[in-house]
Amino acid sequence: MNIKIGDKVRFLNSVGGGIVRRFQGKDQVWVEGEDGFEVPVLARELVVVESLDKQTYTRTKPQATQAVETPRPAPEPEEKPAKETPEGERLHVFLAYLPLDPKAMTQSEYEAYFINDSNYYLFFNYMYRQNNSWISAGNGSIEPHTKLFLEEFGKDKLNDRERICVQLIAFKKDKPYLLKNALSVELRIDTVKFYKIHCFAENDFFEEDALIFPVIQADAPYRELLVSGTDMIRSMPRKPFREIIEIDLHIEQLLDDTTGLAPADILRYQLDKFHETLASCANRKGQKI
Repeated sequence: MNIKIGDKVRFLNSVGGGIVRRFQGKDQVWVEGEDGFEVPVLARELVVVESLDKQTYTRTKPQATQAVETPRPAPEPEEKPAKETPEGERLHVFLAYLPLDPKAMTQSEYEAYFINDSNYYLFFNYMYRQNNSWISAGNGSIEPHTKLFLEEFGKDKLNDRERICVQLIAFKKDKPYLLKNALSVELRIDTVKFYKIHCFAENDFFEEDALIFPVIQADAPYRELLVSGTDMIRSMPRKPFREIIEIDLHIEQLLDDTTGLAPADILRYQLDKFHETLASCANRKGQKI
C-alpha cells in the first residue's frame, strides 16, 4: 500500500505510530506522534492503519437561512463650506446672552453664545474673572458664520460675568487667506442690564430677543465695553450745544425692576450712568450737564 501524507501509520519494529506529515527523499517519512513531535522513519518500517481516503469527519450541515440584506447606513451629508461674504473678510465677533424665562427676568437663568460673523474659522477661549484669576467657561473652534453655545448660568453667578475675556486665532481651511493677529479682548459688563427686559432686543442671530455685545469689529478689538451705558447716551436727541443736558439718576427712571438688587448694586449703576454721561460730552467744551 502506498503511503500518503495524512495516513495513520504504526511502526513495525517499535511501539507507536502517528500521522504522516511529509516525505524526505524516496524512502524516509516524517511521522508526527501523539506528543506532537515528528520523527523520521523508513517507509518500509511503517504499516498504514487508516488511509486518508477512508477517514471520516463529522461536519455540521449548515441550515438553510434566508438571506437578510443588512441595511447600509445613510451616507453622511458632505460638509458644505460656509458662503463667504465681502464683509466677512474682516473679523466680526459677538457675545450673546438670552434669558431662559423672559417672563420672569428676576429669577431667570441665562444662556451665553459665541457668534462668528466672518469668513474665518476661529480657535477661541471664553473666560470670566474670579478674584485675581480667570476661569474658562467655553473653548474650542467655531466655523465661519455660525454661533455656538458657551454656557448656562443663574443669577447667583451673574456677578462673576462682570469681567469677560475672549482670546482667538483666525484661519481658513484648504485655501489662502490674509493673516490675522491673535487677539485677546477684555470686556467689562454691567450685570444690572440683565434685569431690564427692554435691553433684550431683536437681532440678526436669534429668533428671540437677546443681549448682543461686540467683541471684534472689522478686525479691531472693541474698546472697553460698558453694556449699560453709551447706548442710552447715543440715542438721546442732540440738543443745541449750549443747552443743558439733563439725566434723571433716580433708579426708578433707569431700571424697570430693581428686585434682587442690593443698595450697593443700585448705587454702582447710578454712578456708572453719571460717569458715562460725563465721558460722552468730554470733547464738548462749555457743555453744561
